[in-house]
Amino acid sequence: MLQYRVANSGIMPGAPPLKVTVWDAFGYYVYLPSICIYHDYKQLNWLPAVDKKYAVTGGDGYQAMKLDNGNYTFKYLGGVAILESPFFFIGHFIALHSSYPPDGFSPPYQYALGFGVICYCILAVFLLRKVLLLYFQDLTTCITLLMVCLATNFIQYAAVDNGQSHGYIFPLYVLVLYATIKWHRKPAPGWAGLIGYLIGLGMICRPTEAIMLFIPLLWDTHDKEAAKRKWLLVKQHKWHLALAAAGGLMGILPQLLYWKATTGSFIFDVGSKWDFLNPHFRVLFGWEKGWFIYTPVTLFFIAGMFFMRQFPFKKSVLWFCLLNVYIIIAWSEWRYGGSYSTRALVQSYPLFALPMAAITERIGKTKWRWAFYVVCAYLLFVNLFQVNQYNKTVLHFDDMNRKYYGRIYLNPHPSPLDMSLLDNDEVLNDEAAYHKHILSEKDSPFHVHFDSPSPYTLFQSQPLGLSEQKRWLKVEAEVFSAGFWQSYLNLDLKCGDSVKHVRARLFNAISPDRKENHYAFYVSIPAYLQCDGFRLYITDAFTFDGDIHKIVITEFDK
Repeated sequence: MLQYRVANSGIMPGAPPLKVTVWDAFGYYVYLPSICIYHDYKQLNWLPAVDKKYAVTGGDGYQAMKLDNGNYTFKYLGGVAILESPFFFIGHFIALHSSYPPDGFSPPYQYALGFGVICYCILAVFLLRKVLLLYFQDLTTCITLLMVCLATNFIQYAAVDNGQSHGYIFPLYVLVLYATIKWHRKPAPGWAGLIGYLIGLGMICRPTEAIMLFIPLLWDTHDKEAAKRKWLLVKQHKWHLALAAAGGLMGILPQLLYWKATTGSFIFDVGSKWDFLNPHFRVLFGWEKGWFIYTPVTLFFIAGMFFMRQFPFKKSVLWFCLLNVYIIIAWSEWRYGGSYSTRALVQSYPLFALPMAAITERIGKTKWRWAFYVVCAYLLFVNLFQVNQYNKTVLHFDDMNRKYYGRIYLNPHPSPLDMSLLDNDEVLNDEAAYHKHILSEKDSPFHVHFDSPSPYTLFQSQPLGLSEQKRWLKVEAEVFSAGFWQSYLNLDLKCGDSVKHVRARLFNAISPDRKENHYAFYVSIPAYLQCDGFRLYITDAFTFDGDIHKIVITEFDK
């Protein structure tokens, strides 16, 4: 998960400041300071000093690619930077007239950007309400907006991780919807040009947003008569198509000019890879961060498509949503980095709001409406609970699995054994059904210091012998360290020629640095297998320096 908060800057005493422009968000934003402040978008000679001061790139500077011509070009497209620019200049004005450095990354810029995208999203929600009210009752519209905004991951990417592109593109979709409706009700050249420009701007935010084109293209084609009227309207205003195309060119032109300046060509391949013949359905159903699993209200988004028959947006929404989902699940980097649920679909929720409203209004006219409202309230509560878990990293940004999710679901206080399931899928559910034997217990604290890659052995057992029934080991430890990042408590169980390896991370959500933390995990020992013993040890990707306060290893057998 992207971390946007660092040490106290003094803006709010006792509270960490906002830090928006880091990791991927830096890649979207970097156009503005490089062009407007440092006047260096080719060599980036200013970047090492800025990165040393603010730590914005993540360490390896992946946001910019070095070219054969000696220039750098940015991996991320510049549409988001264009949308950020009003708030960038507000932050720059404040920095110039205050004690903060006008360097593009000091607190005035961070707060202007962080609150700016929230303003965009609030305005977009009000406009989306206006769109929905054209087709649905006020109660339906209210429920739909609540579910879209609070029962999905939209709130995370609009209010917390809002340096990403999603919170900026969301308003573009609402505007495309609104402009499309306006043009179809009363064709005007301004609306045609605006539709084209918005689609072009969306494309240089994320190229896949080109499928916005299906919104105006298939709008009002829900039946034969409507389609006839629509294409007759288009024929009568053919020159509006040229205006829309010109608007689209104006939208993408800044990116083309930037590429020409840095690469020498108007077109540049930023290196995205797609698996269209082998899409990753785990993006929707997988326990890692599946859309339907972690934000299950989205099942209503899909179900609602069966209730759009009479609406002018039927084909537009249907084809857009199907293609959009297909493109999202076909990207080779299907995890989409650290994220809550499937973040790549967030910006298109204004389109999904229409089928959500359709099913809400249909059910609202039946005897099942109160059950539906209860389900919606429950899903909203679950999402807000999980957003809180996500920001504490209890709900992990990249390593979720079925057993771990089952243990933390609506669990405000996960245990060390719960946390161990991030790395180990073995669980002994009923210790009382087994006989318990303490194999080792160390109560005397001792200091541990070592450098990677050398592990530090904590305990080496004698042979465990043979048993006719499955047995279990339970490892418990209390560890104190000034830094747990990339450190693990490991156990290797040697049985014949094979070694079973189990580990539990020390850097989990309930184990902060500079505190004595408790860890526990289970290891199953197969029946009818001669075990030559096990080794308990610590590994660290860097340097481990800490104290082991207690170790208890218990065997459970029948």
